[in-house]
Amino acid sequence: MDDDSVLSAMLGEYLVSEGCMVSTANNGAEALDCIGNDNFDIAIVDIMMPQMSGIDLLKQLRSTSDLPVIMLTARGDDVDRILGLELGADDYMPKPCNPRELLARIRAVLRRSHPLVNKAQDKIKVGDLLIVPCSRSTRIIASEREFSVTLTQTEFDLLHLLLSNVNQLVTKAEISLKVLGKRLSQWDRSIDVHISNLRKKLGKHVNGKERIYTLRGSGYMYQTEDQNP
Repeated sequence: MDDDSVLSAMLGEYLVSEGCMVSTANNGAEALDCIGNDNFDIAIVDIMMPQMSGIDLLKQLRSTSDLPVIMLTARGDDVDRILGLELGADDYMPKPCNPRELLARIRAVLRRSHPLVNKAQDKIKVGDLLIVPCSRSTRIIASEREFSVTLTQTEFDLLHLLLSNVNQLVTKAEISLKVLGKRLSQWDRSIDVHISNLRKKLGKHVNGKERIYTLRGSGYMYQTEDQNP
């Protein structure tokens, strides 16, 4: 979904040549209608669109859907890029972008959205937190409360990786490769934003301590309540 018809046509033609089925929209309102009337695997959304911006589109989409979204942003537009991630975008690319790189990002996001389920690990429960990979569901289960937590595809994959290495450091480089499907770049803050989103959605342990700890300059660790300093 992009208001730049030349860019949309170029990217669309390339993706079709690679076997993708593509629909395009020239503004945010048209894009939202298009998404609501068909079954898509992923949306590529430009932040700068008329009638409804990509940010506003993402806000509305995330209120009803966990459809994977890759945002296209102007180069150096860090504020909008971070805001998009905070609102639930799975990835972003600066534009103009290389069609081959965009296709690689699409495939990486779709692999994360439709993972091969390990039957030996049909669920992970750590303290009051339960995730079920096959249904990609997350719940907080405790004596005083029980509720579902709605996560984006990327947030779920990040949480799954942390819980699979509970009480152990997971480096940012490993997170970038296994969760985002790309090598870590020096100025990329997307992992930090996804971690921040997880903290807000999961809340703290019952004792008030953080679930996810930052080891500055290294990575992150999900700590159980008894290990929490």
